[in-house]
Amino acid sequence: MKKVILSGAFMLFSLFAVAQETPFTLHTPTGDLFGTLTIPETHHPVPVVLLIAGSGPTDRDGNNTINLKTNSYKQLADSLLKSNIAVLRYDKRGIAASHAAYKSEADVVFTDYVKDAVLFAKTLKADKRFSKVYIAGHSEGSLIGMMAAEEVPVAGFISIAGAGEPAGKTLRRQLARVPAMAPTINKMLDTLESGHTLKGPIDPNLMALFRPSIQPYMISWLKLDPTQEIAKLHIPVLIIQGTTDIQVSKEDADWLKAASPKATLVIIDGMSHIFKTAPADIQANYATYQKPELPIRTELVQAIRKFMR
Repeated sequence: MKKVILSGAFMLFSLFAVAQETPFTLHTPTGDLFGTLTIPETHHPVPVVLLIAGSGPTDRDGNNTINLKTNSYKQLADSLLKSNIAVLRYDKRGIAASHAAYKSEADVVFTDYVKDAVLFAKTLKADKRFSKVYIAGHSEGSLIGMMAAEEVPVAGFISIAGAGEPAGKTLRRQLARVPAMAPTINKMLDTLESGHTLKGPIDPNLMALFRPSIQPYMISWLKLDPTQEIAKLHIPVLIIQGTTDIQVSKEDADWLKAASPKATLVIIDGMSHIFKTAPADIQANYATYQKPELPIRTELVQAIRKFMR
């Protein structure tokens, strides 16, 4: 399918004046996961999007207590609502309201998040309020979402700022900015990629990334290749990427598109990793991560709405 480049504004219109935003709870064997369902008030079934958050302690609204106050996911849900599209967004296990479903960091691997997404998708599919179910994943949530879409027959998959290469390659490239540590980091990644935990003491400067309790998760994550996973999908796929995203590049989107030739690729000029207008300058770009009042790009909503129709 053709590649689409969007810039400029798109006027959305409201089809329903009244809507519902209700709590949503998923019961799992290891604890409850909590989310928010935004749904139009209508007597007819509507399409619904399962929105999966990115990495770190990012909650259902697109915020965390460390460095994010964006409300990006909430804004996306509110915007799609105006197009008569429901959205279920949730706190992943261990995050915000779902913290109790996370017994210990050492017990969680990447596929646990995939299993949770599968359960959410199956629950939505069984709900007669919804005509079709789509899965959308942001950043790390893109890989979670595409793997969930392999297991649940959904209507389509949407990748927003998803990585297009194995995490090990991305980490090596990012950490290469600290040349003195590069040999040590590469060796540690080699060990984890081989499926083994690290032996011996860990440099305190690297503890945040390589602490013992996170290593099982890292091992499960590093072996995955997003291009291999997206190639397994035989459903409509939409890949969305912003040009001023300082965390995931347009090149990542191109890799995903090459692996899924029938996918629609949408490049949004000037959109950052958090769906908002931002400059390419790193400091100025990061400054927008603390401005929840900034609106998300309407081209993002337009692309999703067009894909779902």
